Formats: sequence, C-alpha cells, structure tokens
Amino acid sequence: MASAFVIGNKFRHKVKELLEKADSSLPQRLREELEESLEKPEPTTLSFSTARNFKKYLQDEGHPFYLHELLEDSSLHLPEVVKPPRNPVLVARLERIKAKLANEEYNRITRNVNTSAINRHGAIADIGLQVRSAKAVVVTVFNFLITVVAAFFCSYMGSQYLFTDTAARVLSAVIAASVVGLAELYVLVRTMEGELGEP
Repeated sequence: MASAFVIGNKFRHKVKELLEKADSSLPQRLREELEESLEKPEPTTLSFSTARNFKKYLQDEGHPFYLHELLEDSSLHLPEVVKPPRNPVLVARLERIKAKLANEEYNRITRNVNTSAINRHGAIADIGLQVRSAKAVVVTVFNFLITVVAAFFCSYMGSQYLFTDTAARVLSAVIAASVVGLAELYVLVRTMEGELGEP
C-alpha cells in the first residue's frame, strides 16, 4: 500500500526556495522533515504525513500555489511486496499430492488396456470379428435401401387411385419414402446405441 510520494523536480525546486528563504515561517519540525526528504538518495520520497503538514502550512500562510500543483510531476511510491518463503513441509506435501493425482489419472486412462491381448500382428479372432462387423453394416445398408425403394414404388403405385397427375403421384411417393427412411434411421440408431451399451 502506498504511504509516500516519489517527488519530482518541481516540488524539489519550490521546497528548496522555501528552505533558503531566511524569513520563511516554516515550523522547525516540518523544515527538518523536508530537508531530510530532499537529502535522501534517488528516488526521493516524501511521506504522506509530511505532505499533509506541508499542505496545512501552505494554506495557513496563504501561499499562491497549492500542494497538488507541486506534485504534478511526482508519483506514488509503491513499496515492493516481499513474498514470505514457502514452508518446505507444505511444498513436499503438495508434491506428494500432485504425484498421487497424476498416478490416479494415469490409472483411470489405462484401466481398459489389456496388455496380454495386444500383440504385433493381431489375432485371427480379431479378423473374424471385423469381417462380421463389416458384413452386418453392409446388410443393414442394403436393407435400408430396399425398404426405402419399396416404400417409394408402393406409394407410387397406390397413389394412382388418388391422383391422376404424374407429378402428384411422384411427390406423394417421395414423401412416403422419406417418412419410411426416417423411421428406419431412427430404429437403426436405437439399435446401434443398444449394441454399444449406451442408454
């Protein structure tokens, strides 16, 4: 927290003029504080209490300048914050906790890895599983296409009793095929979710 000003040349010059005047009515204590502040090495600081006393003196004596005018080229002196040293026991404990958390995270990530089932070339059972999976996907896609095409032709042929115009028959067939396709996709997604073990 700031408790002093770093005084600038304007303040230094004006205070030196006041101190050099023989007829100056500066109180002795204020004079000593100002002289002490000017004698300090750079950066020269002026405490807030001395600044308040000096402001009161300027007001009482009726000087034609104010303290804020003198402090225009000054700044606040902010002392450097000194961080206390860290407790070595606490640091060691934090390191143990970090290591424990990292180990738990590693175990969580690798809990489903089975090192005995992994080999360089894979197993024959893995190839059979992949073939069965690919076969199931091909059958599912083929079934989907057949169902949508059948729904289209069924709607097209059945709509001849409702519409005489070919465009209206095609449009109704497309709508029916779209509805059937969306229903098939919904069932397919729900089935795949069940196979993957998701709710």
